[in-house]
Amino acid sequence: MNHPLAPIETKAAWTGPELAASEAWGRRLTQAEIDALERAAEASVGHPCPGFGPKAFPVPDLQPLYAWMAEQLEKGPGAVRIYGLPVERYTHEEKRRIFWGFCVNLGIPVYQTSRDETLGEVKDETGTGAALDYNSGKDRLISARTVARSTGPLRFHTDKCDLLSLMCASNAIEGGISKIASSVTIHNEMARRRPDLLKVFYQPFWRMRPEDEEGDRPDRVFTMPVFARAADGGFTSQYSRTYINQAQEVDGVPRLTEEQNAAMDLLHEIGEETCLFAPFEEGAMQFMTQHVTYHGRTGFTNDEGAGKSRVLLRTWLAPSFSRLLPEGHAVQWGDTRPGALRGGALVGRSAITEMAA
Repeated sequence: MNHPLAPIETKAAWTGPELAASEAWGRRLTQAEIDALERAAEASVGHPCPGFGPKAFPVPDLQPLYAWMAEQLEKGPGAVRIYGLPVERYTHEEKRRIFWGFCVNLGIPVYQTSRDETLGEVKDETGTGAALDYNSGKDRLISARTVARSTGPLRFHTDKCDLLSLMCASNAIEGGISKIASSVTIHNEMARRRPDLLKVFYQPFWRMRPEDEEGDRPDRVFTMPVFARAADGGFTSQYSRTYINQAQEVDGVPRLTEEQNAAMDLLHEIGEETCLFAPFEEGAMQFMTQHVTYHGRTGFTNDEGAGKSRVLLRTWLAPSFSRLLPEGHAVQWGDTRPGALRGGALVGRSAITEMAA
């Protein structure tokens, strides 16, 4: 195993221009693949969406695509975008059915909230077009989930899943540009610039389990490092500055140190310098391994009167090709074994119903 503070040499270490130019990042669906998805969607009618499993949405013609995606997501850059789905000819429910069916053939969906959300819709829910930020609450920080349901920008973070999947169902009139950063590149740049601050990220940070995702739990705060290595040397980063800062609102949680805040400042600085700014086109699907990528977005503007509003469909997946995690990460994931059903707000519970699984 390399020394934790040494740069990590891996395909997951990239900059935005490098990823944009890589054949491992983008792939356009073929007409045969689109036809297969449409046939499967028609065959799945009568099964609950969300809720059905891969048996209700058979797409054998897509197996080479899924194999390629698994290779890029776990052993490559950790991020893939699939283009070309002609969503202009589908209803909103048909988009949801095709996206859910595509995802259940790639991994097992897990719950995104303790209230059983399985297929999320990330869109402005303020009713006013307000661009909320993390300090918009009264006396307390608001969660990333609440900010995401406004038109405001999102800073870099990871979600509580091995694989985050998004589809652009409809677009805003401007903004809403996806930002993807390699946490491995950020790690390596910190090793070069400030190894003293990199060392801080290998030490425990107190975190909050957000109530709007995981409910009111007795173990609402816990500790876990931002950067960690598994027994086989594999890297993982789990990070949300919001949930780290929210833990500061709980009595008894130690105050963040000057070094911890400086390390987080540098993480975001490097992330902005090295990330890929990737505008979404309608019908594009984006998949990101949460262990080696961070994601965020720019703010956006809708025009409800013109029928132009940004809606991203979202699933959290536990794929069979996921990596081994450090033993201490069980506090967050429930299971650290590679390929395990893990993560989610209801840890280790499948969002596929027994009816069609």
